[in-house]
Amino acid sequence: MNRGSETTEEKLEASVSSPSNATDQQKKMKIIYIVYIIAALDLTWMFLSFSVTPYLAKKLGFDTLWFGYLQTTVGVIQLVGGPMFGRFGDLFGARAALSLACAASVVFFVLLAIADHPVLLFVHKLPTVFMHALPACQMVVADLSEPDKRADALSKLGLCFGIGMIAGSTLGGHLNTRYGETFTACFGAAGSAFSLLLVLNFIPKSTKTETSRSNGRSENQNKKVFSVGEITRLMKFPGVLRIFLIKVITGLPSGIFQVMFSIIALDFFKLGPEENGYLMAYFGIVQMVVQGGVIGRLTARLSETSLLLLSIAVSSVVGLAQAYMQTVFQLCVTVTPMIFSLSLLNVITDSMLTKSVPSSDTGTMLGLCASVQSLIRTIGPTIGGFLYVNYGLLSIGLIKFLVNAAVCVYLFYYSKTEKQRD
Repeated sequence: MNRGSETTEEKLEASVSSPSNATDQQKKMKIIYIVYIIAALDLTWMFLSFSVTPYLAKKLGFDTLWFGYLQTTVGVIQLVGGPMFGRFGDLFGARAALSLACAASVVFFVLLAIADHPVLLFVHKLPTVFMHALPACQMVVADLSEPDKRADALSKLGLCFGIGMIAGSTLGGHLNTRYGETFTACFGAAGSAFSLLLVLNFIPKSTKTETSRSNGRSENQNKKVFSVGEITRLMKFPGVLRIFLIKVITGLPSGIFQVMFSIIALDFFKLGPEENGYLMAYFGIVQMVVQGGVIGRLTARLSETSLLLLSIAVSSVVGLAQAYMQTVFQLCVTVTPMIFSLSLLNVITDSMLTKSVPSSDTGTMLGLCASVQSLIRTIGPTIGGFLYVNYGLLSIGLIKFLVNAAVCVYLFYYSKTEKQRD
C-alpha cells in the first residue's frame, strides 16, 4: 500500500514538474533568441563603424602608423574595461550590463559623427570602455544553456556575427559612399538606441539560477566591480590558465591580420569603401555557414580538446597561405579556413573556460576572454603596422604559421601525455 501510494505521489510530482520545466525552458529559449537578435544588431553597428573610421582617418591626415595608434587606443581602453564589465554583469545582472553597452554605443556614434579633427577621432573611442555587448550576450547564453550544449549555443552567436558582418559592412559601404561619414555615424547612433530599447523591454534583470545567484550574493556581498583580485583568482581554477594562454598566444598572430585588414584592403588590394563592404559581406556569409552549419555538428561529434587542436592546425596552414597571397581571389580562398579556425578556437576556448569556473563567475570569465581581443587590439596594430611597413604582408603570414605550428605541436604532445596518464 505504502509503495503504491509513494509511486502515485512520484508520478504526480513528475507530471507537475514536467510542464513547469518545459515552461521554464521555453522562457529561457525565448530570451536566448532575443539575445541573438540584440547581438546581430550590435555587430551590425560595429561593422558599420568599420566602414567609416579608416576613410575618415585618411581624410583627417592619418597615415598607416597613426591609424595603428588609433586602433591601439581602442585596445587599451577595452583591455581595461573588458574584465570589469564582466564583473559588473555578474554583480548587477544581464539587463544592466547590456543597457550600459548599448548606451555607450550611442555616445560612440554621436562622437564619431562630430569628429572633424584628429583629436576628436581619438576622443570618440573613449566610450568603447563600456562597449562589450557581445560578452554580455555570451554571459546570458552561458547562464541559460545546458553545459553539454553550451558550445553549440555560443557558436550561434557566431552566426549573429556573420549576419552583423554582412549587414553592417554592406550598409556601411553604401551609406558612406552615397551620404558620407557623418550620416553613416548618425545612422549607427539611431540603431544603437533601438538595441537599447530591446534590452530594456525583453531582457530580465538577472539570468543566473537561484543557486548561483544566492552563492553569488554571499561571495560578492563585500566585493567591488573594480577588484583585480576577484578577477585574477579565476586563473587559479584547474586548467584555466593553460587554456587562457593558448587563447592569447594563438589569437595574437590572427588578430594582427584582423586589425590590419582595413589598411591591407586599402593599401595592398586597393579597395574602395563599397568594394571593401562587399568583401566583408562575403566574409560574413562564410562566417554564417561555418558557425551555423559546421561548428555545432562538430561539437556534437568530437571532444573539445580535439577541436581545439584542429582549429590551431588549420590556422597554421592559413598563415602560410596568407603569407604568399597576391590577389583578392586568393584572399577569398583563404577566408573559409581562416574563419573556421578563428570561430572554432573562440567557441571552444570560451566553452572550456566557462565550464571551469562557478556559474556565478561566467560573466567575469567571459570578460577576461574579451580582454584577449582587446589585448590583441592594443599591441596588434603597432606590431602589425611595423611588420607591414618594413617587411610586408609576408611577415604577418609567416609569424602566424610559425606560432600556431609551435602551439599545435605542444598541444598534441600534451594531449598524448594526458591520455597515457589516464
